[in-house]
Amino acid sequence: MKRCPTCQQTYANEAIKFCRFDGVALEELDGVPTRVLTKRERYPSESEDVANTTTIDTRSPIAGIGTPETRYARSGDIYIAYQVFGNGPVDLIYVPGWVSHLEYGWEEPTLARFYRRLASFSRLILFDKRGTGLSDQSTELPTLEQRMDDVRAVMQAAGSERAVVFGMSEGGNMAMLFAGTYPEHTIALITFGVFAKRVYDPEYPWAPTPEQRQGFYDALVREWGGPIGVEDLAPSKAHDEHFRQWWASYQRRSATPKAALALARMNTSIDVRHVLPAIKVPTLVMHRTNDRDTHIEEGRYIAARIPGAKFVELPGEDHLLFTGDQESVLTEVENFIKTLDRATEVESVLATVLYVMPVSEDKEGDRLTELARREIDWFRGRVSEATDRAICATFDGPIRAIRCAKAIRDEALAIGIQTKAGLHTGLCEIRVSEARGATVEISKQVAAQANSGEVLLTNTVRDLVSGSGVDFSHRGVCRVEGLSKEYELFIAV
Repeated sequence: MKRCPTCQQTYANEAIKFCRFDGVALEELDGVPTRVLTKRERYPSESEDVANTTTIDTRSPIAGIGTPETRYARSGDIYIAYQVFGNGPVDLIYVPGWVSHLEYGWEEPTLARFYRRLASFSRLILFDKRGTGLSDQSTELPTLEQRMDDVRAVMQAAGSERAVVFGMSEGGNMAMLFAGTYPEHTIALITFGVFAKRVYDPEYPWAPTPEQRQGFYDALVREWGGPIGVEDLAPSKAHDEHFRQWWASYQRRSATPKAALALARMNTSIDVRHVLPAIKVPTLVMHRTNDRDTHIEEGRYIAARIPGAKFVELPGEDHLLFTGDQESVLTEVENFIKTLDRATEVESVLATVLYVMPVSEDKEGDRLTELARREIDWFRGRVSEATDRAICATFDGPIRAIRCAKAIRDEALAIGIQTKAGLHTGLCEIRVSEARGATVEISKQVAAQANSGEVLLTNTVRDLVSGSGVDFSHRGVCRVEGLSKEYELFIAV
């Protein structure tokens, strides 16, 4: 028999380690007489005169302010839980790391204080990513593209046309992709403890090796339910028993063991290195010097590749931004926001360009153009060029571009027209409805190298479709005429 030392609820199942009500670690009773509660004990209200109550310091930023109401925004068939808090002059949407739980997060004083401090100089928008916390679960792994759609859905539901996008850890990858793809909705980008790639590469040697990631997966399977990772994520709190218990419960409430493992595997395949030069909004990159989870060099790498980014190195070893010296983080964020010019001119965007060509010259160009326009519209793309020899379109997500390319190929084949397609993700100059620049030219050259019926794409597309279920086969290397850089080619199968 086990008992919760907080609420006194008892459990006969020896396999249960934590209280299902408040997440506190259970204690062994060892034959001590106990009582089984038929209902959860009620805690006294503030109006009752109770001895030994805890007094909250009214000077604290967390005193006297309630927690915000949780609401839901619809993103496709999924509902995303979000909260809006504060009345500052600028909207700030915070993208959490790996997993989160909107409401339980407020029960930890350090995190509650962090949120309230942000809300003191902004209109703060919080949300749980799909598959975590209070947002809908999904039978499929979420992609970065879907998560960007979720951010747009939350912003729309919250009445926010433009916001500062603040991403922590894994949430920073999507924040960077969002800022590059939707600069018209992004006032500025802020990151903390972010990585560009999550597995070792000779050109990115600070990331964990495949063996280290596998060790993390194994630990998840063994230890999910306890305060897993607290020693590396929040070493300043590693010996705080209250925090350890809250962290364990926070993770359990944020995701199931299976979902946590699936999300961890998805994060391992993320690679946004080529996205960085396409980010044109004001950017603040923050990183702690001795971060135990993400190396300081990763922050420097990211800042060096985002045009005009400001890099701030902060002392400490905590990866969680709300533990350790959170005030230094908040001060940097507040000062950065004060310097922002809210007006912006959008000259270029990050986009996936699809270039489709008929394999042979015939008189069916008009029919191909007609069906291609229909599919491009269906997959939320924008036609940039449409002639009897080529169709070019831009997409704000690589998965939609791949699926559109396949749909055009299949529909064209059904009426006897063979096609080939090329895709590349990069920075595009948009003039009215026409896309220009190197990205367009690269996609055109990739399409020219494709065989009949192939959807050929560069690694810039492949690296952004983690969790999509799309399979690829390696095709070799593309040497783009006029550019010194090489790209790996893959066939979408």
